[in-house]
Amino acid sequence: MNALRSKSFIITGLLPALVIYSLFVFVPVIWSAYYGFFNWSGIGEAKYTGLSNYAEILCDPVFWRALKNNVVFVLASVFGQIPLALALAVLLHKSNLLQRFLRSAVFLPMVLSTVVIGMIWQYIYHPQIGILNFLLDALGLSSWKLEWLSDGNIAIYSLLPPLIWSYVGLYLIIFMSALQNIPGEIHDAAKIDGVSGVRKLLTISLPMIKNTVQVAVVLCISGSLKSFDLVYIMTKGGPAHATELLATYMYNSTFSTYRYGFGSAISTSIMIISLLLIGTSQWLTNRKKDAA
Repeated sequence: MNALRSKSFIITGLLPALVIYSLFVFVPVIWSAYYGFFNWSGIGEAKYTGLSNYAEILCDPVFWRALKNNVVFVLASVFGQIPLALALAVLLHKSNLLQRFLRSAVFLPMVLSTVVIGMIWQYIYHPQIGILNFLLDALGLSSWKLEWLSDGNIAIYSLLPPLIWSYVGLYLIIFMSALQNIPGEIHDAAKIDGVSGVRKLLTISLPMIKNTVQVAVVLCISGSLKSFDLVYIMTKGGPAHATELLATYMYNSTFSTYRYGFGSAISTSIMIISLLLIGTSQWLTNRKKDAA
């Protein structure tokens, strides 16, 4: 009886949150997937067109360019943000004054507006007054000066440092919490056995926070696939679609031509691609875990 009352209490407590979440997340996703099969301008009658929107997406070279750029963003996030955040968490998990200051400095971009971050990095990359080209001049490396955001060959790679810088603080906090939750008895046992330093990190600490790393990878992939604001502020997807992402492709295709059915098909495609990438990453990590 007490167990039933406890379950009823839990369900009653969760029900309002589930209703709100379903209303603002699941319903819009289903609604968007539904309108992906229609030619609809946002007003008036929606004309059913079957899979024509999806066929148009697959035949559009801009879509494939955006997908390629998004894969670059995903790889930069997974192999840039996570290892960097993990290294910083190991170095800064203690609580002296210097480490608290450094943790705050690393986390600072998370509390800044994306507009501010985009403007800061635009000034850094500015070809005439930017600090990056100024430092290259000062170091006698003037031949390395480039049009960082205007050159289609390097523009997408110029967006990776602000991307990593913006979100590494989030994963730093996540990994620090995971490291601090490792029981002290395990550290004491490792000390008695003479395990310390890098060996302790690789054989004890990292295996014990493996699930946290998996969650961080999922957050990285999903966050990278819906990246929009930073790119839109800095380049708007240009030059010549060189920095186009799936989210900016959806925005430009939807609101510039009022093709809401086509935009819904793109958003559904982004969700499917995100699920495939997340599923693949989980399969790979679980496969390694089973092999071990």
